[in-house]
Amino acid sequence: MNNLSCSDFGMSEKNRIIFHVDMDHFYAAVEARENPSLRGRPVVVGADPKEGKGRGVVMTCNYEAREFGIRSGMPISRAWKRCPTAVYLPPNFPLYVKTSSEIMKTLREYSRKFQGWGLDEAFLDVTSSVDNYEKTEALAREIKKEILQNQKLTCSIGVGPNKLVAKIASDHKKPDGLTVVRPEKVREFLSPLPVRRLLWVGKKTEKRLNALGVKTIGEITKLDTATLTDEFGVAGRHIHLMAQGIDNSEVREGTGQVKSIGRERTFEEDTADSKAILETLDRLSETVHKDLARRDLYFKTVTLKVRYKPFRTHTHAKSMPFMTDRLVDLKKTIRELADRHIEHSSEVRLLGVRVSKLGPKEGQKTLL
Repeated sequence: MNNLSCSDFGMSEKNRIIFHVDMDHFYAAVEARENPSLRGRPVVVGADPKEGKGRGVVMTCNYEAREFGIRSGMPISRAWKRCPTAVYLPPNFPLYVKTSSEIMKTLREYSRKFQGWGLDEAFLDVTSSVDNYEKTEALAREIKKEILQNQKLTCSIGVGPNKLVAKIASDHKKPDGLTVVRPEKVREFLSPLPVRRLLWVGKKTEKRLNALGVKTIGEITKLDTATLTDEFGVAGRHIHLMAQGIDNSEVREGTGQVKSIGRERTFEEDTADSKAILETLDRLSETVHKDLARRDLYFKTVTLKVRYKPFRTHTHAKSMPFMTDRLVDLKKTIRELADRHIEHSSEVRLLGVRVSKLGPKEGQKTLL
């Protein structure tokens, strides 16, 4: 989880009440809200499947589609094979950003300590709003009701003594779920869950934990810290602390802001046509720039992503000596990276443009 610092673990725990609000299958849900005929049907947002011959990946899907084994990041061709009757839609980012902005505005009204995370998640420290856990469920239901009334969308809320527990709890009963984990019940709640439910534990870490005979979070706590440190280095200590539900990171405005903005394009057929490659990079740059403009952001670093066949992927980045919001700077930099790094003798499968080291325009005006 990129908004929790490793240094935040192991510190003394305060008596806090933290909400994690997670919109249910956000992109797909927004599409179904705009087109009620999609409700109850499997919906996949991502690349065009082209009857199983499409290239690209699934961005997200609703729970009906997940019943067929479709998941985010899956090749769109594989998703089609699993469910050819699903509704496949291209992403509508302007609509998602607008809806997200309205939801976050609502959530800010419930707490002075707010932290957005992406378009569809947020943390709220409601310690000053409710003085005990008996009142938290009523407050959470009030939030869920307001979002449903205003946006016609459902969300799942996890409540716990810290961000770590609240985040895991929000995923416990989806969709439209509410899970409250009191401080004295943290160990009991976490113990039976699979290790993959812990933040930062991916497939590779899961396999290494399984090799140690560990499959649940509770089994991690029974391991000696030295064993985990020998296997994972300093991360082993943090895994052990997380398994105990320990996290003292604060809900802080700004730490959940967008870190980068990017777009990718998968070609229908691999190509080495330099004109087609540069035109595609220009179009991707224009799309990224529009997203930057909507968010009133400057950028400093530009990254080019190139995937050759079969799936050989390279990224190349360049940081400018100044912050900028100009499209001409983005296009010029991405073309410089392309001229310097793209293997013109190799066929390209995918191109991507990403900007990072972002900053708000309001805070940069005096510097510029």
